[in-house]
Amino acid sequence: MWQNLDEVVLFCCMRIRIVFSLLTTVIFFSNPALSQQFFNETPSAIHWRDSVFASLTPEEKIAQLMIVRAHSNLGNDHVEKIEHLIKRYNIGGLCFFQGGPVRQAVLTNRYQSLSRTPLMICIDGEWGLGMRLDSVINLHREMMLGALPNTELVYEYGKLVAQQSKRMGIDVNYAPVVDINNNPQNPVINDRSFGEDKYRVAAYSLAYMKGMQDNGIMATAKHFPGHGDVSVDSHLDLPVINKTRQQLDSLELYPFKTLIEEGVGSVMVAHLYIPYIGKIDSAPNLATSLSPTAITALLKTDMGFKGIVVTDGLEMKGVTKYFPDNEISVQALIAGNDMLCLPPDVEGSIQKVMQAIADGRLSQAQIDASVKKVLLAKYHMNRSKAHTIDTVNLVNDLNEKTAAFKKAVAQQSLTALKANPTLTPLNKKTSIAYININSKQANPTAPELDYFFLELSKYNRNVTNFFVSKSDSLGVDSLLNAINTDYDVVITALHNYSRRPANHFGLPDWYFRLLARLNETNNCLHLVFGNPYAISYADSLPNIVAMYEDDEATQQAVIDYLTGQIEAKGKLPVTVSATLPVGSGAFYNRYFTTAAPEETDVNSTTLNGIDNLINNAIYENAMPGAVVLVAKDGKIIFNRAYGKLSFDADAPPVTTSTVYDIASVTKTTATTVAVMKLYEEGKIDLKSRLADFFPLAVNTNKANITIEEMLAHRGGLTAFLPLHKSTLDASGAPSPLYYRVQPDDLFNIPVAQHLYLRNDFEDSLMVQIFNSRLGEKNKYVYSDVDFILLGKIVEKITNMPLDEYVTNIFFRPLNMSSTRFNAARYFPVNTIAPTEKETNFRLQTLTGYVHDPAAAMFGGVAGHAGVFSNAYDLAQLYQMMLNHGVMNHKRYFKNSTIKKFTAYDNKKISRRGLGFDKPEFDKKKIKQQGEYPAKAASARAYGHLGFTGTCVWVDPEHDLVYVLLSNRVNTSARHINKFGALNIRGQVLDIIYEAIRKGK
Repeated sequence: MWQNLDEVVLFCCMRIRIVFSLLTTVIFFSNPALSQQFFNETPSAIHWRDSVFASLTPEEKIAQLMIVRAHSNLGNDHVEKIEHLIKRYNIGGLCFFQGGPVRQAVLTNRYQSLSRTPLMICIDGEWGLGMRLDSVINLHREMMLGALPNTELVYEYGKLVAQQSKRMGIDVNYAPVVDINNNPQNPVINDRSFGEDKYRVAAYSLAYMKGMQDNGIMATAKHFPGHGDVSVDSHLDLPVINKTRQQLDSLELYPFKTLIEEGVGSVMVAHLYIPYIGKIDSAPNLATSLSPTAITALLKTDMGFKGIVVTDGLEMKGVTKYFPDNEISVQALIAGNDMLCLPPDVEGSIQKVMQAIADGRLSQAQIDASVKKVLLAKYHMNRSKAHTIDTVNLVNDLNEKTAAFKKAVAQQSLTALKANPTLTPLNKKTSIAYININSKQANPTAPELDYFFLELSKYNRNVTNFFVSKSDSLGVDSLLNAINTDYDVVITALHNYSRRPANHFGLPDWYFRLLARLNETNNCLHLVFGNPYAISYADSLPNIVAMYEDDEATQQAVIDYLTGQIEAKGKLPVTVSATLPVGSGAFYNRYFTTAAPEETDVNSTTLNGIDNLINNAIYENAMPGAVVLVAKDGKIIFNRAYGKLSFDADAPPVTTSTVYDIASVTKTTATTVAVMKLYEEGKIDLKSRLADFFPLAVNTNKANITIEEMLAHRGGLTAFLPLHKSTLDASGAPSPLYYRVQPDDLFNIPVAQHLYLRNDFEDSLMVQIFNSRLGEKNKYVYSDVDFILLGKIVEKITNMPLDEYVTNIFFRPLNMSSTRFNAARYFPVNTIAPTEKETNFRLQTLTGYVHDPAAAMFGGVAGHAGVFSNAYDLAQLYQMMLNHGVMNHKRYFKNSTIKKFTAYDNKKISRRGLGFDKPEFDKKKIKQQGEYPAKAASARAYGHLGFTGTCVWVDPEHDLVYVLLSNRVNTSARHINKFGALNIRGQVLDIIYEAIRKGK
């Protein structure tokens, strides 16, 4: 069985590690809450927690549950007050607000040195530390992040906030806001939210949370149970939400459930009044932050939250007006909160709580449980050891990465709500009138010369600036008469309006008269820098670009867009008007635009026959839905969506943006193009052997298999290996020996939702591969194993994971924002087609997690499967190859490289190219199986199929790109083979060729 001693040792070591962790694995598998990173009851954590707990007096235990307001800009009296609370009561923590970074760091060091129990340092830094501290640059607000095409930058945002917090000695950030802002008049949440779509809010909040917690900062999901649908500011009064439990479950609670399931460390409860909860509690004006029904029954019991529950600020008038004299602190603890945020009177609150315990209104056991939870979190925040914040170069460290990051967010969130492609990119000779409405960035000595105008005029010297201040009694008619007759393009830019919706965002009356006149011209491009809800007043204009902030980063992004340097990738995160609903955003590649079929000599009537074919297949239950895209002569002539995301009765419809698991199309979309790039760069030799890359292969019968042989599937490797079967228990379910439902240091390879494989198991996978059966060389056997190994070779050569390499080299530069491995990390669940209701191995509906079991064992990133994409983005990659390696004026490949890999490898053996599938030429096989992939396909054609019901084909002879995406495995076993039997992919291609023939 074993080929050498190294393999025996490796195998034995794996089994020893598994045996030693078996007992704790079973415990954690059955109780996922214990595996949260801040509440892991390790022996050392328990010892420290219990020893500190034993040292606390009854008063100090209550004080440990208090987070006190702190500033670094309020002078000595404030500092002395905080010091008194620390020394007298041993309070649990501080939440810093306004001040400066160096001053706060000095005070943090000072306060920690005075405290007998380490302080938990918190901040309410939703958009970074710049939200509170001078000298620190603000990051962008959540609504701008909600416009991003995927969550990659949202995760990096959380990571950056965590790095800033770590540098400042902060343990907890009261973020993210996971409220769904479905009320445009919301005066308190509004653009602090990721938007109104619950799936997007959940996905983007989760990315922000993970970015922080993966880097050691506890996140806080707020404001439970959802503060988005209110019209009253809870800082001033108690907002009322007239919703039932069922309504809350269907909307507001969804993001909270998502973050709780993924291990968020804390949840902040809002000051809201929900009548249905109030009826249960039988108390008038009882805020959710003080409600046992909301906290103990709903959040802790029903939703299973085991982390720290913290109140919103108890000094807010929405609750203090109903519970004066420190009764609010008692009510908050009775309700089930673990920590009191900003109690108005620490001493009075402690006395009130002590009395409530004595009166039997509040149990000491409940206080003790919360204190132990807080101490456990402090231990995992490394507060068991003293740390001093170094103030040297502090401000520079905090701002070091901000400018580049803000630029990236601004570029990717820019949203072209309405876009006339003839207006942009601007021609350098085009005459432009720029109406600068109230720019705050204006030069005081020359207010009309703002940043945007100065940068635009560097590109085009034919731009004239018209500066209009908010207070200006503008002669709108005379201005428009002047610009309409003399300029090719009119650009209006709205700056510096209120973020809040009151009084029409503070916009002057003349602005609305200006919009009415601009609506009469087609050459106007309206730029809105700020809260997108204000666009509702301009939604009838023909061309609108939304930017969600107003700073140099956003203004420069618009300049880059107008001058053709970037594309608009953003999507509107909220509904602005009936004509601009959530999700609006006209993304198009200027060099890959749409056209009518007849413009490319294709018969549209024939092409429309695709509709009947796909709809019939859906009717026959061969698949629940699909997307078909056809590009001819570099233009998209057909891009249509059909059916639903799944066979579930209430499944949403498929859209052309729907993301699918492309299965084995991964082989060409990721692994083959990666090998092509490395080959072209001289970093890989196609004659290199497996033994050159894998020590495990050296003394095996696979040592001399070459890269070229694997690309062409003629190296003798077995077709596939059921790598997952050894990790299942007797019932066929994931064994707790190998899996946990929450990630930790040892179990963190995601194979499905809430299912994580041991991170040391890849060694065993590779041993299985190199000990697998080897077939005859130079005989065609289509093999997933070939491409698993090719993917690993790419990783060894590039010294980075395969997904990272192809994203950096191809997907991101090509603006393929939907093309990623592990789609569940990057996209809202309602944008991904569920692949299959898997009844073995993972026992769940796979949505955003790779369908292929072997790819799942490698964490969703493998050379043979794992990529998800929509049709448009796939088409961009293959159009680049059809363009001889060039897209958007950037060269990715030499044409000679493309020709080498897409040509037939060896016609004596098979139809395959190097990585790519090719048309069948063997007459005997054609007679038995039919033409493949279609009768009219030229010998130059290349592409690939995917098991889930996908394909991409390129035919240089006809300047054609064809993409079909479906989830045909999302069906019952009775219909599983209908998709193949109907030959849907081939029949669609037949129609395309027929339409080309008839169009000539």
